[in-house]
Amino acid sequence: MALTLEQYAKHLDTRDLPWPAPPEVTPAKAKPHLVPLPDIRAVTWSVYGTLLALTGGELYFDHPQKFIMDVALDKTIQEFNMWGSMSRKPGQPADYMKQIYTKLLEEQTTLSTSGKKHPEVAADRIWEAILKRLLQKDYKFDAGFYGALNEYSAKIAYFFHASLQGTACEAGAAGALRHVADRGLVQGLIANAQVFTLVQLQRGLTQQDPKAKVDQLIDPKVRGLSYQVGVRKPNEEVFQHALEALQERDIGPQEVLHIGSRITQDVAPAKKLGMRTALFAGDTASLEATAEQLKNPATRPDLLLTRLDQITQVLP
Repeated sequence: MALTLEQYAKHLDTRDLPWPAPPEVTPAKAKPHLVPLPDIRAVTWSVYGTLLALTGGELYFDHPQKFIMDVALDKTIQEFNMWGSMSRKPGQPADYMKQIYTKLLEEQTTLSTSGKKHPEVAADRIWEAILKRLLQKDYKFDAGFYGALNEYSAKIAYFFHASLQGTACEAGAAGALRHVADRGLVQGLIANAQVFTLVQLQRGLTQQDPKAKVDQLIDPKVRGLSYQVGVRKPNEEVFQHALEALQERDIGPQEVLHIGSRITQDVAPAKKLGMRTALFAGDTASLEATAEQLKNPATRPDLLLTRLDQITQVLP
């Protein structure tokens, strides 16, 4: 039976492979603003930059440093034996793969959204399109190990992005999730995410708490994930996906606290939909907030957290 994506990630751990180092988190110079919220019945979290730190503060599809991008592409080509089915044009394999990858990335950004604002790029679909080209040139892979084409594409996407950026959970992430769960509150995700994001989150939580399980702490039904919705925050559709699931439990937006690290992507749309909001200012790499936004009633968060464990003071 083919490995699941999480099993595949664990399999890679058994091999001596070089990976980017986990990010070094630099706390923002900010003063926490904490107010108890006894009427909250659900908490939704952003992932990248809030629960999960990553180098650069956001998920890269094209790394700003060419050398790192080239290394990630080269590692992917070698890992999955792609070079034999690629056109043998002059130059390095990574250069030719970068041309194909960039074209497919641009096509997803411009063509796949039916005119919707803030389209999301699906990393696995980029690699699936690349594989379909390779398969026309007698490329073969072990379906018994990797699974069907879409499953194989997801594993390649995971490997490529793991080669591109280091990840680790923000300090106190597992404890914060467990505190909310122990209070009996519903937890969900409203996040810009990819098919491999939950695997990255689970692996980060395991480093902090071996017993922490994403699906036990965060309700699988209360998740607005951009790669599934087809658009990314600040598009309100990502938020509505989770809010509809909460509404089925008679939990209204005013009873939901959304926690994220970006005013434009997290706080502003959540407030517009009637949710309570908390800005996480624990990592300068992911924090996006201007003085004007913090003063404007339409974009000012209800709370400002500088550490995730401060959730215990907000939801005592």
